[in-house]
Amino acid sequence: MPESIQFLGRSRFLDANRRKEIRALLSYIAESHNFIISSLVYIHMTDNELLEVNQTHLNHDTYTDIITFDLSDSEGVLDGEIYVSTDRIKENAVTYQSDFWTEYVRVISHGVFHLLGYGDKTENESKTMRDKELQAIGRWLSLRST
Repeated sequence: MPESIQFLGRSRFLDANRRKEIRALLSYIAESHNFIISSLVYIHMTDNELLEVNQTHLNHDTYTDIITFDLSDSEGVLDGEIYVSTDRIKENAVTYQSDFWTEYVRVISHGVFHLLGYGDKTENESKTMRDKELQAIGRWLSLRST
């Protein structure tokens, strides 16, 4: 099964090298959990566009940085649409005293971890998710230095 990772919408900031790094990271995350990627589609939006998705599809009236829809039909296969607010990522980077790229990697990894079955509703789930995100950021940093 060929792997497909696409970046749509407001994603012009992702040049060829960044897309290559991100694809390598996402493939690594999937493989390290014994999953294969069928199709991951990242749709980059503004805060207001993602708020509309949140209201329409999840009945939530809050801003968020990411919404993940699992479209997988098979065990061990990742297939999903992941909606990302670049506005929220920029704001999070300031709030968490991080840079845009580190926060971007955290958020897109967060979406894949949801597809892998990790939650973030309880305190324990949130801690596990944060640990996974930090591991992903570390891996991404190592991919950048090679």
